[in-house]
Amino acid sequence: MNSLYNLTAHITYFVLAIYGLFNSKIKLFINGRKETFDKLSILKKEDQVIWFHAASLGEFEQARPIIEAIKKNYPSYKVVVSFFSPSGYEVQKNYELADVVCYLPFDTKGRVQKFIKLVHPEMAIIIKYEFWPNLLNQLKKQAIPTILVSGIFRKDQAFFKPSAKWMRKSLTAFHHFFVQNKTSKELLESIEFTNVSISGDTRFDRVGRILEQDNSLDFIVNFKNNQYTIVAGSTWSEDEELLVNYINQSSDEKFIIAPHTMNPKAIEELKESIKKKVFLYTEKDGKNISDFDVLIVNTIGLLTKIYSYADVAYVGGAFKTGLHNILEPATFGIPIVIGPQFTKFNEAIDLVRLKGCVSVKNQQEFSSIFNKLKIDEDFRKETGNINDTYIKKNIGATAQIMKYINKQLN
Repeated sequence: MNSLYNLTAHITYFVLAIYGLFNSKIKLFINGRKETFDKLSILKKEDQVIWFHAASLGEFEQARPIIEAIKKNYPSYKVVVSFFSPSGYEVQKNYELADVVCYLPFDTKGRVQKFIKLVHPEMAIIIKYEFWPNLLNQLKKQAIPTILVSGIFRKDQAFFKPSAKWMRKSLTAFHHFFVQNKTSKELLESIEFTNVSISGDTRFDRVGRILEQDNSLDFIVNFKNNQYTIVAGSTWSEDEELLVNYINQSSDEKFIIAPHTMNPKAIEELKESIKKKVFLYTEKDGKNISDFDVLIVNTIGLLTKIYSYADVAYVGGAFKTGLHNILEPATFGIPIVIGPQFTKFNEAIDLVRLKGCVSVKNQQEFSSIFNKLKIDEDFRKETGNINDTYIKKNIGATAQIMKYINKQLN
C-alpha cells in the first residue's frame, strides 16, 4: 500500500505542476514549494527548532497562541511554520514570530526526508488534521516528539475503516493527541490510542485576546455613523446572492461586506448588483463615507476589527465552500448568521444548538432572521450574550498544551 501511495503522490504532483500552468492558485502551490528548501537553509545545525504545520489560515490561528507562548517561554528557540495551502501561506508569509515561514513539501519520501533534515525539530506540532503518511513515518523514524493540537476526528475518516490499517499506522508517529471533543477521544481509543487529552480548541484563546487589542478603525466609525450595521465576513457568491437581495429591500441599515476573495471583477460585479450607495475600501479617501449605505472591504487584514462595530454578523462559506471563522464575531458578543453546511465545525454545531448562531437555508429564512434581529433588540442582545458566554467558557486549551510541551523541552 505504501508503494502505491508513493506512486500516486508522484503522479499527483506531476499533474498539479501541469495544471498550475493554467490556474493561478495551483501555480502558487507549486512554485512556492520550489522555495522551501532555500528558506530553510538559514537554520543552523545547532539551532533548537520547534516546527508547526498548518493546512491553511484557520489552522494557523489555532497554532498562533502556542507559537506566542513558545516565543515567550523559550526565546532562544527558532520557530518554523509550514503551510499546505497558498491561502494560508500568502497571508502569513511575513509572520513576525516565525523565523521561517514556508510551504510543506509535497508528501513524497525524498522531499519529506530533506525537509525534516533541514528543520531538525526538537518537536513537531501539527494542527487539527494534517495526516501525511510519508511525513509522519519520517517523524516516527527519527523519534521526533510529535503532537497533534486542536485535533478533530470523525467516524468517516479512513483511520476508522478496517481496510485502512496502513493509514492508522501513521498515527503512531504522534506522542500525544490534544483533541477538541469527547467524540474524537473515543474514536482514537476505539483503535487503541490512549495517549489522548481533550483540551478543546486553541482558537478560543486566540479570539479571547482580541478584546485586549486596539480594534478601533476611524473610517468605520465615520461610515457607521451610529447606525445599525450588519457585517458580512468571508462571503462567497452564494452568500452574496442572499445578502444583496436583502440589502436591496432594506432601509435604515448599513452593511459592510468583506468578500473571501479579492477578485477585482467579482467585487465590481458585487458592487454593481447593489441598488444602494456603495463604495469600496480602496475608494474611501475624499468621500463623505457617512452618506453611504454599503462598504465593500476589498483588502485583507481588517475583518476582525470590523466585527467589533457589528450589531449582527453574517459569516460566509456554509452554502458551498466551507464555513469560515465564527469565533471572531462571537468574541464580540453579537448574533451570528450562517448557511446550512456547518456540521464539520464544532463551534458552529455548539452555537447553533445554544441559539447564539442561526443557520439559514434560503432567502426566506435569511431575510426573516435579519428582520427579527433588527426589530427585536432584546432578542439580539440575548443571542449575542450566548456567544460571549460560550467563548469565555472555552478558553484554556493553550495552557493545557503548554504544560505538556514544557515537560518535553525541560
